[in-house]
Amino acid sequence: MNNEPLATSLATSKHVRFVELSAKALGALADGDLAGGSAEAGVALDEHFVCDRARWIFRHRAGQLAENPSAAPWITRVAVSEPDGIVVGDAGFHGPPDDAGMVEVGFTVVPGHRRQGYARAMLRALLVRAAAEPEVRTVRARVRADNSASLATVAAFGFTRVGEQGNESDGLVIVFEVPAGAVQAE
Repeated sequence: MNNEPLATSLATSKHVRFVELSAKALGALADGDLAGGSAEAGVALDEHFVCDRARWIFRHRAGQLAENPSAAPWITRVAVSEPDGIVVGDAGFHGPPDDAGMVEVGFTVVPGHRRQGYARAMLRALLVRAAAEPEVRTVRARVRADNSASLATVAAFGFTRVGEQGNESDGLVIVFEVPAGAVQAE
């Protein structure tokens, strides 16, 4: 996937397009430079993009790109609501498919836009993208056990619980998977 927007719709009529974050944009956001990250992305980003957790993620993704530039089509993108052009979150894969054909999704909705259908729009777009890639066989999602909104989102797309993990920072995390191709383009 290159810089082409990816659009999707869902029952709640939400539409999103994805905007790629270049290595320079990721670096700016990792450094807490919201203006620089917005300028590089070409869209006005929300303060969410420079909170501590987001900065850690963007620093990790910038390092990932430095190590493997071919990962660019798979990693975090900005989710923009259409047709209004408002940034509503970020979404992407944790990287290219592994040797078993598995990709893991991640998505975050900016706090002011939660519970409006944007997570479903982002996840649908990611699942359609995964289905379009012949090497992808499985899509994984890991969700904190206390994140009822994300648990409902993955359930709506037929993800099946396959395990759980725990750590000090996230607590109990439930691991879900769905076969690639479970959601088709509309």
